[in-house]
Amino acid sequence: MGQSTEELSTQIAGTRESLASDLDALQDRVSPSAIVERRKEAARSKVRSAKDKIMGSGHSAASSAGSTGSDAMAGVKDGVGGAKDAAGDAIEGSPLAAGLVAFGAGMVIAALIPASDAEQRVSQRVTEAAQPLVDEAKSLGQDLGDTVKDTAVDAAQQVKETAQDSVQRVQEEGKASAESVKAEAPGQG
Repeated sequence: MGQSTEELSTQIAGTRESLASDLDALQDRVSPSAIVERRKEAARSKVRSAKDKIMGSGHSAASSAGSTGSDAMAGVKDGVGGAKDAAGDAIEGSPLAAGLVAFGAGMVIAALIPASDAEQRVSQRVTEAAQPLVDEAKSLGQDLGDTVKDTAVDAAQQVKETAQDSVQRVQEEGKASAESVKAEAPGQG
């Protein structure tokens, strides 16, 4: 009986608090919503990092290009690496320039690399295999166009006939009304 009741109560309370904080941390660690939130924050961080890389993080591209230009004087290997770094730094901060450089590089690479025989054969096979589908699609399109045209002509004819019938009916009703008015007019006077 080396410890008093008060000391034991204090130790128990400390152990409870420690266990409670450990359980809270464990709950936070395994909670699906907390996992999702951590993943979202990691993705946001990566997007921010990429945006800073593309849009510029604030350092001057001109000073980087100047320093890499002097590095190019040191040797060919350093010059090539420096030119690459200078281009990257010059592009950094200018998304339009980055896009144009990427597009230009793609065009140059595409022009330099001719299509291989395998690619040409595959292209020819795809074209040959797709030709019946193209022909069928054209045929279906023409059939559909003819059907729509016939339907439109029939509908236009029906509208025309209905309009003529309506005009004739209105004329007949107008004549009947006029005759009715004429018949009533002499009887009133």
